[in-house]
Amino acid sequence: MPKIAPFEDHHLRYEAWFEKHEAAYISELLALRPFIPWQGLGLEIGVGTARFAAPLGIQVGVDPSPAMLAHARARGIQVVHGTAENLPLASASFDYALNVTTICFVDSPIQMMAEARRILKPGGRLVIGFIDRTSSIGEHYLAHQHESVFYREATFFSADEVEQLLLDNGFTIDAWGQTLSHPLPEIREIEALRPGRGQCSFVAVAATKAN
Repeated sequence: MPKIAPFEDHHLRYEAWFEKHEAAYISELLALRPFIPWQGLGLEIGVGTARFAAPLGIQVGVDPSPAMLAHARARGIQVVHGTAENLPLASASFDYALNVTTICFVDSPIQMMAEARRILKPGGRLVIGFIDRTSSIGEHYLAHQHESVFYREATFFSADEVEQLLLDNGFTIDAWGQTLSHPLPEIREIEALRPGRGQCSFVAVAATKAN
């Protein structure tokens, strides 16, 4: 059952987060940018309000929340109503796919990986951005999970767990990147992308669909 109620009811609050935490948001965008192909047809799985898809040049977005899709459509995204575990899209139809802070909300990350692999062309790329459960921001979210409208029902993952999910479901890892090295309230400047993982809270991983 997709966890859409908070996003339907509080989509304006969701949008306001990006304005309030602009430096963190831009840091995340810059962390993802090197991993997103410059050419080809792209899909964001869990597009939300297209805060990532639009500036990153991704053409199509899937989300189960009509309210979020309305924002995405207004930002020029071709929107599709659906869930990460059951994408209403043709097999081998996309060159790359992006998934940002969505893995913690899906009912089945394994099925999400299977669907991402299905819709990608041979050699297609999957990019996942997420808050590492073991990081400072991840631990804060966990400690205050019951207080959050959005994260109350979320399941957070560590970088090691995401890596294993990718490897177990037909992907090979290309590269890791990370940003947000301070607690969220302290981030007032845009942070540069760092290679690897384990030092920062927001992690990006690029993986290729194995043949």
